[in-house]
Amino acid sequence: MKYRKDRLEELIRRIVSDIIFKEVKDPRIGFVTVTDVELTKDFSEARIGVSILGSSVEVRKSMEGIRSSSGYIQKLLGKELKIRTVPRVYFYLDKSIEQGVLMVDKIEKLTESIKDSEESPEGEEDNN
Repeated sequence: MKYRKDRLEELIRRIVSDIIFKEVKDPRIGFVTVTDVELTKDFSEARIGVSILGSSVEVRKSMEGIRSSSGYIQKLLGKELKIRTVPRVYFYLDKSIEQGVLMVDKIEKLTESIKDSEESPEGEEDNN
């Protein structure tokens, strides 16, 4: 049963991504990436994680646009899926990509500071 759920989640992720990219014409929606889909046990609800690039105002407007078009997205999803009942879709903002980029930046800064401290040792004294 887990295998079917995983396959269905991946299929929904791909279909919803295509729908947002090709079908939804809301001007509020900016650069959106569908990152994750979580189905309930009975497949009645799908929580869809989206990552949005831009400022906080652009992110808020994009989320408003996506949430307002969720009924349309669900209708098109139902046409693509070959299952008896189409799950109700709910969107949430997934900040994992943004957090990952911040973590990579912190690691790069830390490695640079370690390299700098190794190149210029502070503990050397003149023996003259």
